[in-house]
Amino acid sequence: MILYSLIRLLLIELLLRSVLGANIRAIYLFKDVLKSNTTALTNSGFNSLVIFGVGILEDGSIMYYSNTPGSTDVKIASGGTYTGGDALAAKVKSFKASSSSVDRVEISMNSQHVKDLMAKPGPGTDTPLAKNFAAVKTAWGLDAVNNDDESLYDVGSTVTFAKMLNKIGYKYTGAPYTNTAFWKSVISQANQGLAEPNLLFDRAYLQCYDGGAGNIPSSWASTLGLKVVPLVWVTNDSKPSYGTTPTAAKTKFQGWNSSGGVVGGGYWNDYDIEKMGTSYTEYGAALSSVFP
Repeated sequence: MILYSLIRLLLIELLLRSVLGANIRAIYLFKDVLKSNTTALTNSGFNSLVIFGVGILEDGSIMYYSNTPGSTDVKIASGGTYTGGDALAAKVKSFKASSSSVDRVEISMNSQHVKDLMAKPGPGTDTPLAKNFAAVKTAWGLDAVNNDDESLYDVGSTVTFAKMLNKIGYKYTGAPYTNTAFWKSVISQANQGLAEPNLLFDRAYLQCYDGGAGNIPSSWASTLGLKVVPLVWVTNDSKPSYGTTPTAAKTKFQGWNSSGGVVGGGYWNDYDIEKMGTSYTEYGAALSSVFP
């Protein structure tokens, strides 16, 4: 009976971790995904990939900006149709192959043109913007849209946009580093009347480097009313002072996890791991050891 009870408690804990996302192990993909190391990304323990560099044009078309020398920007949706090409779609869908540890893929964008498009033509699911996001979701097998707003901070249009996306099957997330009042308002309004595991705004990837270097995850979680996923910057040559080795990352994640308010951890970004010749395996293991 004792053994049965222990097994039952373990199963309940594992179920809760799955439902509440208590083991999020994320990495932002800054490199052109067509040139990224898919094998390393899908076999190093990461379970959430956030594709950076997606943007909205004035007419509601969607762009993917490669951010990689030798690559070109691609319009991935226009007129309600996916236009990004089969190779790009196949590559993104491969991230969640049966042999992969990845179970969630998001696209990250800022709020450029969101306010104007939410005002006109509005947030209807029959608008060009909504149809374009629906087309990309289908083509890429996406789960969420990540808001990397660092300048506009318009609560009303952000919440309206999030609710529009939710109607076509997306979750909504953020990547805050400052302005807690904005993010608290967005989370509160987007999730009004909702509860786990059905939250609309279900993840806050908290930047704990560069402008957010002094952020304390437990404090942010308390303010936002939502547990956070702290991000560190991997070893890099752009701003070396903010670079974090796998060993140092593990120490940071352990400390934040002990303080509470977190549901995992993550990194900015894959491009620097490959450029600097560091190890996906070691960075992934640092996360897996703290957030198994």
